[in-house]
Amino acid sequence: MPRPAPLPGIWPALLTPRIDALDIDHARFAAHARALLDAGCGGVTPFGTTGEGMAFSVDERRAAVDALVAGGVPAGRILVSTSCAALPDALALTRHAVSIGAWGCLLLPPFFMKGVPDDGIVGAYRWLIDRVADPRLKIMLYHIPQVAGVGLPVGVVQRLAALYPGTIAGIKDSQCDLAHSLALADALMPGLTVHVGNEPDLPALGRRGSTGAVSGLANFMPRTVRRLVLQPDDAATPAALARVQQLLGLLGGYALIPALKAIMAADTGHTGWLRVRPPLVALDDVAAAALRGRLAPLALASARD
Repeated sequence: MPRPAPLPGIWPALLTPRIDALDIDHARFAAHARALLDAGCGGVTPFGTTGEGMAFSVDERRAAVDALVAGGVPAGRILVSTSCAALPDALALTRHAVSIGAWGCLLLPPFFMKGVPDDGIVGAYRWLIDRVADPRLKIMLYHIPQVAGVGLPVGVVQRLAALYPGTIAGIKDSQCDLAHSLALADALMPGLTVHVGNEPDLPALGRRGSTGAVSGLANFMPRTVRRLVLQPDDAATPAALARVQQLLGLLGGYALIPALKAIMAADTGHTGWLRVRPPLVALDDVAAAALRGRLAPLALASARD
């Protein structure tokens, strides 16, 4: 069975706007996704780490993905993060993504139980894939061990790719360790695509043939992120890389997701972007103003940069 085509281009890991009750603002969510597609993104990725996916219920996540489609976002340009602690919940979200015609699913390994053997990780994916039992299913594996507490060893990725060659499309490596990402590329590419979540590593992976990225920074600088991975040796890329590194350096003193949402709020003027669901804590007015001041020289522009 042929391998699925690689995930093409930049797929922002969507931030999730909220209304006062901390429910999802469906209209603003869809408008943000459409603006990113208009800016040249290949698609969008709701409910990953940047999108606070684990803070929402199965019903909330299904309803929000349906709202994206109803709001004009083509289902085939959505990579739905369907990861959940309970396998039946992940199965429900994955079946829903397939049923609407989503491009595919971004899926963590089982992440609550720690110290599980490779057979247990493979077994969790097999449990889900065999129950979906649909040739339309495409999965981008998601490796972020510093958050999940469980990683995806290269041997596990190779076993899954051999078991499900028509399903496993690639892996998003968000370990933020360039040596690890390059080792994955050496072991898996060109058969499987390797994307990285750490934007400064994108040029190195682009030179190895990586076809794009699922990126948090792409919420407000998608064209810059695109240049890093798809034009790694362009004359303008070193300046773009330096700008991204400066931005990440400034964000280092803040909790990342509240800070990214504060950037969106400042750029759009909509305070709903500031809101997060506990246990995350939104930046207060003083902290948000200080961040805006530090970021002003970078002149970030949502969906246009």
